[in-house]
Amino acid sequence: MSKKNNAVVLLSGGLDSTTTLAIALNLGYAVYALSFDYGQKHRVEIEAAGRIAKQPGIVRHAVMKVDLGSFGGSALTDNLPIPKNRSAIAMSEGIPATYVPARNTVFLSLALAWAEVLGASDIFIGVNALDYSGYPDCRPEYIEAFEKMANLGTKAGTEGVQFKIHTPLIAMTKKEIIEAGLALGVDYGLTATCYDPTISGEACGECDACLLRLKGFAEAGHADPATYRQKASL
Repeated sequence: MSKKNNAVVLLSGGLDSTTTLAIALNLGYAVYALSFDYGQKHRVEIEAAGRIAKQPGIVRHAVMKVDLGSFGGSALTDNLPIPKNRSAIAMSEGIPATYVPARNTVFLSLALAWAEVLGASDIFIGVNALDYSGYPDCRPEYIEAFEKMANLGTKAGTEGVQFKIHTPLIAMTKKEIIEAGLALGVDYGLTATCYDPTISGEACGECDACLLRLKGFAEAGHADPATYRQKASL
């Protein structure tokens, strides 16, 4: 790109979204990072996103308040227990209690609105369907459907702009994601992955997100820089 094209990147502050951000920056985009305060219990991820968004190449970091907690229906936003110490088989079956109803649809819609204002046709999201396929809004067919809707339901789309939803991690294992991020210089010590951290940000080491992260670092042969209350045996 001779002139940097704008891109909106969804940034939760976790491992996947931070790697996706690094990929977008490496591709030469002028990045507008978008995070959400949606009533999640693990609010330390918002602070992590703020730390990550201070790096060069990010034009602006917006944190939007969208109170999905007022609806509940998820262990991340409601008074429901966070699943702990589940096996890989258990994590791969069914839709987990940490699914937040229509979350990616809400987030992508708001990212689309900002992209249209910015004159951007590129939106990046760090969904992954390989290591953890329990979330229906992380599947390739969902992303394809949303992209089609984006091009049908916007002024820019009807005027010839072709929106592209980039999902660079969608078919990667956690090991591959970590290796890609490290190759791009990602500091994973800045990220927050845990669904049930302490107030100070220590990860529980037992929730699905922690277990997948620990497994990925172990398989990649790198030490996980996150601080844990305790680490599960993998």
